[in-house]
Amino acid sequence: MALELRHLRYFLAVADTLHFGRAAERLGMSQPPLSQQIRQLETLIGAHLFVRSHRRVQLTPAGQVLLEQARDILQRVDTAMDMVQRSQRGESGELRIGLTRATPLLPQIPRAFFAYRQQHPQVQLQLREMNSLRQIDALLADELDVGIIRKRVLPPELVAKRLLDDPLALVLHATHPALAGKDPASARFSLRQFALDPFVGFSRDAGAGIHDHVITLCRNAGFSPRIVQEAGESSTLISLVAAGLGVCVLPSSCSHIQVEGACFVALSDRGAASEIQLAWRREAVTPLLRQFIGLLKREVGPVAKS
Repeated sequence: MALELRHLRYFLAVADTLHFGRAAERLGMSQPPLSQQIRQLETLIGAHLFVRSHRRVQLTPAGQVLLEQARDILQRVDTAMDMVQRSQRGESGELRIGLTRATPLLPQIPRAFFAYRQQHPQVQLQLREMNSLRQIDALLADELDVGIIRKRVLPPELVAKRLLDDPLALVLHATHPALAGKDPASARFSLRQFALDPFVGFSRDAGAGIHDHVITLCRNAGFSPRIVQEAGESSTLISLVAAGLGVCVLPSSCSHIQVEGACFVALSDRGAASEIQLAWRREAVTPLLRQFIGLLKREVGPVAKS
């Protein structure tokens, strides 16, 4: 017969009460079966654990040693069970999350992360900044659990769900003729009005997920943009506009990056919004990931556009 956890629980009940009758009552059993279980435990261990008399029950030196170890063993078992159950419910563990550089500039995202941390303090979040293309590679290589990316065509191994839309804005030099007599905060333009302007923009290999979108928007407006300069960072592009090299289309979330001489104005063109998605491996959905995705969609969803 092998030693089982129940033997230790029975032993602790007797050791705590030093009375077989009270211990049996605590355990919800009669005294004879409890005495039998303690004798089995003593046989398995090969040592007497209690000194029994008509008047009292006492622990032997061997019983004292087992008392300390049994408490520790059962505590470890209880802790392990709690940790496993938390993991199964998606309440503990580690989550590796990819973020584009502009994503934290959307106020909904930090708020959602804060809410998640408040509700699941035992989950460790590893946030990694990388562009959408690098996130896709990292997801495929199992280096990320979930990515927050700009919409793009994904390999079949990945699944993506829309999280929210980040409106696109036009970045103009503050002295641009189109702004004459207008307040940039309330101005609204169509890309068609800037068909003759030089453009600066992301290079396709920057992985920002904006390059092709901007080309499509311009073509829908009836022209192909004359791109005179490309860069890999939104802050660089805003600086290029401030230097007078051209106009630029960027996510409005980048308007938090203030560069003197450049200002953001709204676009009226249909489809002038960048879709932000959650992406993950199709075969790697865990309770932890499911909890995170669900909470993020609930927190962000009410303010997202259809």
